[in-house]
Amino acid sequence: MEYLDFELPIKELEEQLDKCQIIGQESNVDVSTTCKQIEKKLEETKRKIYKNLTAWQRVQLSRHPNRPYTMDHVKALCGDSWLELFGDRNFKDDKAMIGGLGKIGGQSFMIIGQQKGYNTKTRQYRNFGMANPEGYRKALRLMKMAEKFGLPVVSFIDTPGAYPGLEAEERGQGEAIARNIFEMIRLKTPIIAVIVGEGASGGALGIGVGDRVLMMENTWYSVISPESCSSILWKSWDYKEQAAEALKLTSTDMKKQKLVDDVIPEPLGGAHFDRETAFRTVEQYILKNYNELKDLSTAELVAQRMDKYSKMGEFKE
Repeated sequence: MEYLDFELPIKELEEQLDKCQIIGQESNVDVSTTCKQIEKKLEETKRKIYKNLTAWQRVQLSRHPNRPYTMDHVKALCGDSWLELFGDRNFKDDKAMIGGLGKIGGQSFMIIGQQKGYNTKTRQYRNFGMANPEGYRKALRLMKMAEKFGLPVVSFIDTPGAYPGLEAEERGQGEAIARNIFEMIRLKTPIIAVIVGEGASGGALGIGVGDRVLMMENTWYSVISPESCSSILWKSWDYKEQAAEALKLTSTDMKKQKLVDDVIPEPLGGAHFDRETAFRTVEQYILKNYNELKDLSTAELVAQRMDKYSKMGEFKE
């Protein structure tokens, strides 16, 4: 397990607990009382740290190398029912955007999402989770297929942004994202979007329009990353923590501003500390929200979705 800077007190206590348990196993010394004291202190330290996380610390947790990625969720929720589909039928298959058919709780879904890599080789293969235009066009093709066959759509969002390279712009990156937003607003099937990691800029919005938008507890959703915001406003990345606070990008802030519909709680320490619990919680929230949407008529579904997004940004002084 890898630890972030603010998690080092937890690492020290866990190492002490391991040593204490080893001593108990390898000798006749009774260390049960000492182990219990360390366990108690470890639990208290965890609760203290994770109860008072800053916005920047939540950004760090969303990027944790051990955090479950989109394909981890898909495999855990769908099992053997997962059937991946490829290509945008125009240019090529984008490995940063995955999509396919799968069953969650016995219900068939069209599932799309961004996928990051686990090591240097797979990160390059997945382009660090940054989709090209063909990725968004593949996602739209699959959503249109879902609409045709009456299947609900689930999108898993985890991206540092759409790929900003020259070739992406040449192939119409902006148009591809705008087209997806336009088509998702009026798609005639339920859409549930789940932010499972980073939700940055148009890269997230390109598959983020939904009847229900859910955020896992330790994720972020913003028009720009804290580092990029800091570099624009302060000409340096050194102010990323202040930028994270100012952007109001955490799940709590987004729910308060009514930009997302619900927050999915995570196990103590984050989804990477207890993956199975995290997967089951995500499954429960997806099925709960789908059950609230499935009986709506197509006209009601689209009307409610349009109304929801047209109201965003309204405020009184």
